[in-house]
Amino acid sequence: MDERLRRWRMVLGGDADGTGCALAGTDAQMDGALAALYNGAGAGAAERSGGLGASAPRVARWLGDIRSYFPSTVVQVMQKDAVERLNLTRLLMEPEMLDAVEPDVHMVGTLLSLNRVMPEKARESARALVGKVVSELERRLVQRTKAAVTGALDRSARTHRPRRVADIDWDRTIRANLRNYLPERNTVIPSRLVGYGRRQRAVQREVVLCIDQSGSMAASVVYSSVFGAVLASMRSLKTSLVVFDTAVVDLTDQLHDPVELLFGTQLGGGTDINRAIAYCQGLITRPNDSIFILISDLYEGGVRQEMLRRVAQMTAAGVQVIVLLALSDEGAPFYDHDNAAALAAMGVPAFACTPDAFPDLMAAAIERRDIGQWAERRLERTAT
Repeated sequence: MDERLRRWRMVLGGDADGTGCALAGTDAQMDGALAALYNGAGAGAAERSGGLGASAPRVARWLGDIRSYFPSTVVQVMQKDAVERLNLTRLLMEPEMLDAVEPDVHMVGTLLSLNRVMPEKARESARALVGKVVSELERRLVQRTKAAVTGALDRSARTHRPRRVADIDWDRTIRANLRNYLPERNTVIPSRLVGYGRRQRAVQREVVLCIDQSGSMAASVVYSSVFGAVLASMRSLKTSLVVFDTAVVDLTDQLHDPVELLFGTQLGGGTDINRAIAYCQGLITRPNDSIFILISDLYEGGVRQEMLRRVAQMTAAGVQVIVLLALSDEGAPFYDHDNAAALAAMGVPAFACTPDAFPDLMAAAIERRDIGQWAERRLERTAT
């Protein structure tokens, strides 16, 4: 069989009449798995000639098949499409299907949206799946986050008596001594050194993560919970984590267990950002040493002007305010451009951040660098 023809047959689907190419063996089985998901109009299993039907065991077998035929990245896309195209959210509550699922962030988000209605017999399987994803994220992100934050905390403690040459902050030292510039020698004679302080054991920064748990923010909720747990494990930081829709829930006491924390969220519902920010303002005791991170698509169901006024109050008090439209690999979702522009006019840029970039973002915030410039440089690097 011509390889190009075989590939076109796999892409186009249908039968041999269209391409003159019949499939057999593994190719036919792969084609059947694809047809079960993508043939027909996609309005529901009942309308599809090759659909998965309303049977959890059949869905579980299908999930097992695609895991054997396709690489993990393709499996995750097909799982997400199956949930959306075939309305399989009800079947996700069946333990035998959960055991067959390839764990990924999107599947965790789907499970979390169902955790209030999930039967007890499925909860154990769901927790195991969420635990696998959390463990993988921790393996990927913990070390880099701790290294970036610890380094930034050490650098942010300034001293005018650095003990070693390696402790001198040359950029700040030059800026502090520009008046001592000697044109004839083309050099600066430093009369005052600025250096990095040594590591401190006391709390140096307060970090408040305020997370929108509306349905579009599912992946951001997962990543934020993992990062919150990592930050909470560091003695130099006092970390709080708050989730909100129209209500506000403080999950700080669950930061030691990100899986339990995730099951304390409830994806979906409305959004009252103003109410959430009002609560978070009460958590901040040291404004000049605080970082407030709002993770939201900025669609405000509460009082918009009050929300903007509270952000202005926080920045005026010295709080480092950061707004992330998403904390995920997918980039920014749909978001309220008017609110993003209003925040930017106040000196609070709103942008999407990938999980891999978040440790560097935290380091920049701890060092009180210009976050807008940081985001622009990051965007330029990813574009080239």
